[in-house]
Amino acid sequence: MQVSVTSNEGLERSMTVKVPADQVKQEIQQRLKSMAGRVRLDGFRPGKVPFKVLEKRYGTQVRQEVESDLMQRSFYEAIQKENLRPAGTPKLELAAGGEKLEFTATFEVYPEVKAEIPADLVVEKTVVDITDSDIDSMIEKLRKQRVSWEKVERAAQNEDQVTIDFLGKVDGVAFDGGEAKDHQLVLGAGRFIAGFEDQLLTKKAGDSVEVNVTFPEDYQSEDLAGKPAVFEVTVHAVSAPKLPAIDDEEFLEALGAKEGGIDAVRKDVRESMGRELAQKLEGQTKEQVLDRVLNANPIELPSALVDSEIQQMANQARQSMGMQGEQPVTDQVREALGERARRRVGLGLLVGELISQQGFKADADKVRARIEDMASSYEDSA
Repeated sequence: MQVSVTSNEGLERSMTVKVPADQVKQEIQQRLKSMAGRVRLDGFRPGKVPFKVLEKRYGTQVRQEVESDLMQRSFYEAIQKENLRPAGTPKLELAAGGEKLEFTATFEVYPEVKAEIPADLVVEKTVVDITDSDIDSMIEKLRKQRVSWEKVERAAQNEDQVTIDFLGKVDGVAFDGGEAKDHQLVLGAGRFIAGFEDQLLTKKAGDSVEVNVTFPEDYQSEDLAGKPAVFEVTVHAVSAPKLPAIDDEEFLEALGAKEGGIDAVRKDVRESMGRELAQKLEGQTKEQVLDRVLNANPIELPSALVDSEIQQMANQARQSMGMQGEQPVTDQVREALGERARRRVGLGLLVGELISQQGFKADADKVRARIEDMASSYEDSA
């Protein structure tokens, strides 16, 4: 096997591989002979088909299979021989004609990474204290999560819940998904198109109103994107929020503090907020360190790795929205995710080199402590 490597622009390499005709012929013959016992042809007993007949009938197909297998195998033998580390999948092109096998592989290689920690590296760590007012605010959020609703005989105001029927029309024609009965909507929550909820403020049970809105340009339905619409809305009821008292038994029981009362709730909230705050601050500090080390060690990135990272990030975003399948990477997606993808690839190469240089290994006790810290936020931490 003959191998020659050419350096193209940047990290791209072109490698030409030549496999002798004798090796190709030998592998073709071996594969044809292995078929003899399995092939059934009219006029011949099983296992008695002459080699020349097999060669004439299946020679072209077998040669294609052998060439494909040899290309894959020879490529990996060649990169080991040349001590190359391909980044991404190579593009293989078979040279036409001839008994020998000749092909060209085009691919990028991993860059040489030198990871140096700047001697003057300084980061700022934010220091934050959790105050009583922070605890009060969190308890208020917990109360709002357990809100109940009481009907009121007054005009609707912000944070009220209205029960409505609505029918939406564009150019006087009703559209799919634009109708609902007895729909419950909290005013000010921002769940509907901008402007919809505002036009229901001051309305009472029994009122009917036309709500005029415009769908955003990036609305999920292309038929409605950017178009003005009119909703015929009937208000059936207005309900005001009722929050549980902080010493309410059901509220305390739901928070797992029936025995200790509100003092136990405040203690648990402070501990929980403390854990979240510590993780947040640790993450901020870590990002500062990584950014400064990355800026101090510029790396030429293989486009194949960046493209793969963009695809992975796009797929993760798609899955987070409950969608299946692979996300197509358009120019818009590439532009939106490109910078983050390059940072992640660069840090992956840099941190990998640092781990190798420093001989870093995960300490079992620290891993266990981190798991216990993460588990402590669950009701059944065990």
